[in-house]
Amino acid sequence: MSPPAPAKSDVPGFIAHHRIVPIITMRDAAQADPLVEALLAGGLPIAEVTFRTDAAAASIEAMSKHDGLLVGAGTVLKPDQVDEARDRGATFIVTPGFSPKVVTRALELDLPIYPGVSNPTDIEMALDHGLDSVKFFPAESYGGLKTLKAIAAPYHMVKFVPTGGINTDNIRDYLAFKPVVACGGSWMVKPDLFADGDFGPVEAAVKAAVRAVAEV
Repeated sequence: MSPPAPAKSDVPGFIAHHRIVPIITMRDAAQADPLVEALLAGGLPIAEVTFRTDAAAASIEAMSKHDGLLVGAGTVLKPDQVDEARDRGATFIVTPGFSPKVVTRALELDLPIYPGVSNPTDIEMALDHGLDSVKFFPAESYGGLKTLKAIAAPYHMVKFVPTGGINTDNIRDYLAFKPVVACGGSWMVKPDLFADGDFGPVEAAVKAAVRAVAEV
């Protein structure tokens, strides 16, 4: 049996320990349970379920019932989605950009939130809201590690979770940069990997990702 998932106050440490946040787009909530088993068997007890499909909320609810799995909601665009995510069992929030309304609502509900940033202005907005952990997105499209190093330089107090174009070929480079505490990615949990109901490819891809991170 997996150990219990952390309390909300321990979420940042849990994510920093595992160093990978799988970003999952669920098309069918009935696949949530076997997907969780594949994640846990692969050694990665984290799931960020994106609000990109009608199956998202039900999938979050199903996944949150598994002991040992940290479940968050991604692609959160509106304050009411923060409430829905919380009500369904999510314990952290991730956004593609910086929405003051969404950030404020997450903080009101005492939910850790990783807002998307891509420039110094975004980072300073996060600091103004009392945040010190953010998502750098879309990482590769915005110049990758070179850009991240440039914009992170003035903000020694900020921790980053680069997302967008991250894979086993470049994740070690990102994680070797000290301000990066983890990376988000979907390569090991793409819907096509389990479209036929076989979750073996997901487990194998997760194990490969975990091995790659262990080498950093």
